[in-house]
Formats: sequence, structure tokens, C-alpha cells
Amino acid sequence: MPQRPHGWFRGNPAAKATLVAVAIFLAGCGGETQKTVNASNSTPTPVSTETGEATPSADVTPSAVTTTGPVVVKRTVTETEAIPFTTKQVNDPSLPSGTTKVKVPGVAGVKTLTFEVTSTNGAQTGRKLIRTVITKRPATRVIAKGTKRQQRCDPNYSGACVPIGKGDVDCAGGSGNGPAYVSGPVKVIGDDTHKLDRDGDGYGCD
Repeated sequence: MPQRPHGWFRGNPAAKATLVAVAIFLAGCGGETQKTVNASNSTPTPVSTETGEATPSADVTPSAVTTTGPVVVKRTVTETEAIPFTTKQVNDPSLPSGTTKVKVPGVAGVKTLTFEVTSTNGAQTGRKLIRTVITKRPATRVIAKGTKRQQRCDPNYSGACVPIGKGDVDCAGGSGNGPAYVSGPVKVIGDDTHKLDRDGDGYGCD
């Protein structure tokens, strides 16, 4: 395009107006350009060119997965347990030989046990005894054993015992010389082998 002389520009008001409009437009474009440069300092959210929706950034760090350990619980448990009693035997000359009698009944004792119980995730995994206390002591049972020798009695007499195997038996307090004696009265129910019924009334030592 041929250059127009300066005189044309000066004498043409329309050209001056056009030039001013272009300068204002360029100045406005320069401001937008500055704004665009300043905005580029921040990280924009990528937008899909197909859907127009925001798409997640590729460098997003996923949340860390937290794992928990086993749940361990310790508690104390108290239990009671019986203590068995012992038995002791003693001789008793007042009881016939071969017989026994309970003189003192036995009583079981009680002890209290304390345990430390460990549970892991609700299941018992440990049990340890940490304390033992005797709450009640046991009482020993006492059994008497008879040592008295039983005297054999002559079946021909009833009432008082007329001993057998002692030799001759006389009435106690009489004139007989024994060696064995019996305190009457005794009833003769068979043969009067020891001649205790002197008057024949069926009773001796009366």
C-alpha cells in the first residue's frame, strides 16, 4: 500500500479517530494479557475439551490406609476352691475292739484364687495365678478306734455276763475263790455250769 503523506493524516479527522480507537483497543488488550500472565502463576483445574467438566489432576496423592493392631485387654478374675480335710485316727479304750466312732466331723476349707486373664480381640489368650488366700481353714476329722477287748459270755446265763475261758466263775462278794467273778443277779437259761443258782430258783448271785 502506498504511504499517505503526513498532511493527509493531519487534515483527516476520521483517520485521527480511528487511530485513537486502535490505541485504546491495544491498551485494553495489554491489560488482559497482564491479567492472564498473573493468573498463570496458580495451578488451574484441567477441563475436558469434550465434556466441559473438570477432570482430576494426575498428581493427586491418595489417602494413606491406616491399619490397627490387635486389641489386648487384661482383667482380674476371682474364684473359690474347696480345701479337702484330713482324717486322724485315735485309740479309744472305752469302745469295744474292732469298732470305730467319728468323734469330730471333718469340714472342708475354702481358698480364694485371683487370676490375671488376658484377652486378644475378644478371645482368651492367657491366664496367670497372681494370688492365693485361705479364706477358711479345713477342720480335721477324728475317728476313734475301739481297743477294749470284748468279753465272751456264757450262753447258759443272761443278764450279767458270765465270762468264758476264765476258769471257775463265782459270785462277786461271795465265798468263792474265783478266779473270775460276776455281779448278779444272773438268770439261768441253760445248764448252771458254774453252780451260781444255789437255791434252785433259776437265778444266781441274787
